[in-house]
Amino acid sequence: MKLKMARYILSILLFVFALTVNAQNDRQLIREGNRMFNKQQYDKAEIQYRKAVSKNPSNPQAVYNLGCALMMQNKDSAAIVQYEKAVKLEKNKFRLASAYHNIGVICQNHKMYGDAIKAYEQALRNNPKDDETRYNLALCKKLQKNDKKDNNKKKQDKKNENNDSQKNKDKNNDKNKGENKQQQPKEQMSKENAEQLLNAAIQNEKATQQRLKKAMQKPGQRRRSEKNW
Repeated sequence: MKLKMARYILSILLFVFALTVNAQNDRQLIREGNRMFNKQQYDKAEIQYRKAVSKNPSNPQAVYNLGCALMMQNKDSAAIVQYEKAVKLEKNKFRLASAYHNIGVICQNHKMYGDAIKAYEQALRNNPKDDETRYNLALCKKLQKNDKKDNNKKKQDKKNENNDSQKNKDKNNDKNKGENKQQQPKEQMSKENAEQLLNAAIQNEKATQQRLKKAMQKPGQRRRSEKNW
């Protein structure tokens, strides 16, 4: 019985020791990642943080730091995934605020102002004294307002352009119809003039022929020469 109890205690101790070593390992990997991060070697820091997450997926610091390393490499979509995981794991309000703040920064950079505003508001709920987040929130709201104005203006300009295009099209159609109407009488008048000229030519030719016939039928006459003395 004592032997069984000893084995049981030994098993518990080994399990606790394994957990302790595992925890130390992920913390060591985080520290190594931090050293790489501070040297601006973000790709190497990412590797260490990923190892830490692999060792302990529920470590919010490892997940958050991985998000930061990805963000510094402009891997924004992957960074947001890690930050969203971190906010589910993290209990510390200040670190929660930092994660939400970084989500807001990424969204703001991509002009996703609505999502950025929500993230900044969450950050301020966890850390109301963060002036940088408060400034970013105010700026984001202003940019969102300006963006809406620009979009409305573009829509109105497009609508006006379409209306002007339709008006010009209708105007050109009316002009073409008018020109067609004006051209038809001209064509008819030209045809009538041609017929009149042809008839006149025929009449003149007949009259000329008649005069020639009369002249040929009369006997030649001498004109008397009169002389003034």
